[in-house]
Amino acid sequence: MAIRDGLLPEFDHEMANTRRTLERVPEDKLSYKPHEKSMTMAQLAGHIAEIPTWGAITIEKDSFDVSPPGAESYKPYVMSSRRELLERFDKNIAAARAAIAGASDEDFVKAWSLLFAGKTMFTMPRIGVVRSMVMSHLIHHRAQLGVYLRLNDVPVPAVYGPSADEKNF
Repeated sequence: MAIRDGLLPEFDHEMANTRRTLERVPEDKLSYKPHEKSMTMAQLAGHIAEIPTWGAITIEKDSFDVSPPGAESYKPYVMSSRRELLERFDKNIAAARAAIAGASDEDFVKAWSLLFAGKTMFTMPRIGVVRSMVMSHLIHHRAQLGVYLRLNDVPVPAVYGPSADEKNF
């Protein structure tokens, strides 16, 4: 089995669960944050919506520099409306899915590097980057968003089984 054929069902499952979570972001609570060191709900939801773009970047490029010397630094997306958030997320999912679906096993084992100001932060095979920096990273932040929702009395969707708000999974 090709790597992409094992990865795509997991990708689809996690993106569907994430979309259901993003659909619940309350537009009247975008400035909410549970702690002074936390992101606002708008920042967190925006970050989650753009994480899938890293899937395409990982497959299509050999590296990504967050703050390239002599060029503009990466600017995180901050949501302003749920509709815009979901449109962006759907667009990013489609691009990432297409890149993953088009990748060969040889593509997945090639090295990829994350850089900051021209310095390498880490290098690992693309499959490791897709699994850790795209999939696991997204799952981590989706869980954070679930806590934000809970703290604001917004029903939390069932993800891997029933939630306290959705008993019928």
